[in-house]
Amino acid sequence: MSVPFYVSPEQVMRDKADFARKGIARGRSVVVLQYNDGIAFVAENPSRALHKVSELYDRIGFAAVGKYNEFESLRVAGVRLADMRGYSYDRSDVTGRSLANAYAQTLGSIFTETAKPFEVEIVVAEVGATSAEDQIYRLLFDGSVGDEQGFVAMGGSADAIAASLAVHWRNSWTLQEAVRGAVELLAEHGDDEPRHLDASHLEVAVLDRTRPRRAFQRLTFDALAALLES
Repeated sequence: MSVPFYVSPEQVMRDKADFARKGIARGRSVVVLQYNDGIAFVAENPSRALHKVSELYDRIGFAAVGKYNEFESLRVAGVRLADMRGYSYDRSDVTGRSLANAYAQTLGSIFTETAKPFEVEIVVAEVGATSAEDQIYRLLFDGSVGDEQGFVAMGGSADAIAASLAVHWRNSWTLQEAVRGAVELLAEHGDDEPRHLDASHLEVAVLDRTRPRRAFQRLTFDALAALLES
C-alpha cells in the first residue's frame, strides 16, 4: 500500500507566495504618490486599451500590477460594490478603507482556499479635502493590507523605486514634479539599463482634490507630453 504524498501547510503557503511574487515581479512597475493637490498614478503601460489605473468611485482610484485578467476582475467587483453601497445608503458611505477591506477579504480567501493565488498587487487610494486626509492602501496577493504614507511602488523594480522615493519625495511637489519624478525612476529602474520613457509608454491619472465631485482624471497623451516636455 502506497503512502499518500504529504506537504505541510506551511510549505504550501510558502510555495503559493513565491509563485505569486514571481508573477508580480515580471510586470512593469506602477508608482502612486501624493502631490500638493492630490494623488498621482504613474504606470509604465504602452497599451491604450488595457488600463492598470482606473476610477472606482467619486474620489477613489485603483492601480494594479500582475495578471491583467485577475486584477481587472477585482476592479470590476470594486466598482459594483461601490455603486451598490452608494446607491443603497449614501455616496459618502463609500470609502477607500471599506473597499480596501473588501479586497483584503477577497484576496485572502483566494490565497488560502484555491490552488492558484492571484498574481496581483493593488493600491486603493482616496483623496481627501487636505493632504493629511489622503489615504493610500496597498494590498498584497495574500490579502495583507498596509496603510501607506506619501507614496508606494509596486511590481518590477518596486524596492529600488521606493528606496529612491524615500530620499527624494516631498508632499509639496506639484503635479509636474510628481509625474517627472516617477517617470525618471521608472526609466532608471525598469530594466538593466536606464531608458527613455515618453508619453506613448505611460499611463498617468490623478485624483485631483480641487475637482468638485469626481476627482479622478486620466491625463491625455497631449497633456502628459506637455508635462514631460515643459
